[in-house]
This record gives sequence, C-alpha cells and structure tokens, in this order.
Amino acid sequence: MKFLITGGSGFLGINLIRFLIEKGHEVVSLDIVDFTYKEKDQIKVIVGDIRDKKIVDKSTEGIDIVIHSAAALPLYKPEDIFSTDVDGTRNLLESAQKSNVKRFIHISSTAVYGIPDHHPLYESDKLDGVGPYGKAKILAEDECLKFREKGMCVPIIRPKSFIGPERLGVFALFYDWAKDGKGFPMIGSGKNRYQLLDVEDLCESIYLCATLNEKIVNDTFNIGAKEFTTMREDYQAVLDYAGHGKKITGLPEKPIIWTLKFLEALKLSPLYKWVYETASKDSFVSIEKAERILGFKPKYSNKAALIRNYQWYLDHINEFKDQTGISHRVPWKQGILKFAKLFF
Repeated sequence: MKFLITGGSGFLGINLIRFLIEKGHEVVSLDIVDFTYKEKDQIKVIVGDIRDKKIVDKSTEGIDIVIHSAAALPLYKPEDIFSTDVDGTRNLLESAQKSNVKRFIHISSTAVYGIPDHHPLYESDKLDGVGPYGKAKILAEDECLKFREKGMCVPIIRPKSFIGPERLGVFALFYDWAKDGKGFPMIGSGKNRYQLLDVEDLCESIYLCATLNEKIVNDTFNIGAKEFTTMREDYQAVLDYAGHGKKITGLPEKPIIWTLKFLEALKLSPLYKWVYETASKDSFVSIEKAERILGFKPKYSNKAALIRNYQWYLDHINEFKDQTGISHRVPWKQGILKFAKLFF
C-alpha cells in the first residue's frame, strides 16, 4: 500500500516510516521541516504545511492510507496550535475524501481527557482538554467524526506519552541528569501510576488499524503500556541502569507546582502546565478495547521503554548535544532547571 505520513520528520513519523519500509510499503512524508534521515532516498518527501490546501491536495494524490501524526505541540503559540491541529486536520480530511483515500488514521492524544477524577480512563469518558493543545486535540477529533459520519474510515488513536528511538523533548532532561550521575526530583511522592507507551507498540497499533477489517477499526482506541508500576519505581529503573547509585527524590507537590508555574510565566522553565500539573497524579487508560477488538499486544513495559529510550539517548548523544528546540526530536532547553541539577 501507499501511505502518507504527516509529520514524517518528527519522532513518531520517522519510526512509522521505518516500520512501513520494513514491511515493503511505499511511503510519502509531509512535514513543515525537511526530512534529514538516512531513509530519505527510500521515500517521497514533500516539505510543506498542512495548513496549505494546495500542498495537502498534492500530498494525498494516489495515497491508500493517511496516517495523520502532524501536530503543533504544547510549547507552540496557541494560534499555531489551533490552526495546525484543527484547521490542518480538516484540510487533510477534505483532501483525503476527494482523493478517495481508503483510510485516514488520526493520531490524537490522551490529553483530551484533561486531568481526570478516576482511573482507568475509557474511550467513552468525557473529554476535557487542558490548555490549547488538549482543547485543539478534542476539536481535531470532532473533525474526524464528521468525516466518519460521511462514510470515511477514520480510526482515532489516543496514545499515552510515547517514547523510544528519536524521542528527546522533556525526557532528554531526565536522561541528561541520569547520564551525569545525578538523582532526579519528582513532583510529589512519586507513588502515582503514570502509564507510558513505547513507540514500537504504537506503530503496531497503527498498523492494525491500517490492515484489519474496516468495520472493526473505524472506531476510537486508547493505546498504552500494559505493565507499569509507580512513577518512582519506573523512573528509578533508569537511574539504576545508569549505574551511579542515585535515587528519585520526592518534593512537596504544591510549592513545586507554584514555583514551576512562576518560572514558566517568566519563560525560565521548559515545563508547561500539562507536564507539571499531571506529573504527580495517576494517569492511565484502559487498553482493553484495543486488546479485544484489534488484538493489540504491547511488548514493552514502562521500565523497558524508558531504558530502551535512555540507551538510544546515550548511543546518539553526539548527534544532538548542541541542539535545542520545542519539538520531541531535540532536547528542550533546561533553562533555570540546569542549576537545580547541582543539588542532586
């Protein structure tokens, strides 16, 4: 089959592209930034913005399946988040419909659930996004549902925070401290359960939505790790693997959140509201529906996914050590938090 991957230059995009190439499929990448990976000669690369209808129409020509993973992430300006995540999604759906694309797989987020009052979360639970990103993801799903009602096959996947090869962003901060033999502070006691997801397992779930019967997959699915313990235990596994004998340190929740909120307002910290207000809370979804309907069987626990990502970080650190930005592909600037590192 011929796949269009939006956000093909991003963390999920490159993992999907490698996954599909291995299975013998044709791949087209559409991204606002150039595709700089070694697989460039094996795919068709289109550099452009999903808010540009002409570019989008060009991209969907001859495509069997669209996997829509492009999004403006929480550190982007609110206007860019809404125009990219909502208007861009609508552009792609309209173009996919005109081009008779067989399936449109939309990568949403469990951020659509906001800060919930119960766990686990089910696909039928109320949606209450936190901040522009969470709200935009809900509106993007609404666009998908409109086209599903028009007869298109539009699977929606809500993944937990996913990690693996090429993932940096906020996780690079933790890996940098672990590498340098530092302990790591945690908001609250760390006894909360926070489910993660390995990108390889996410790719498997997407592929199931691309290949199983249309009537089965034309639905909404939570995707996450099946095995996870507490945040303190899961993240301690990385410090143990680093081998410096360091520990996770719990910090008082409310004073730390207020401090981070203040530092965020001053643009001195890369941590945004969704990160620091959910880090001390339980956050896990039921994947029973995906297991039952799709036959989804995640291979990686939280601990295994974190250690796999950390080892990738160590193996490739010279490739990105001088880079920073606001995407998952590069480390985020630590800001004033790099000075906190001295105390751990």
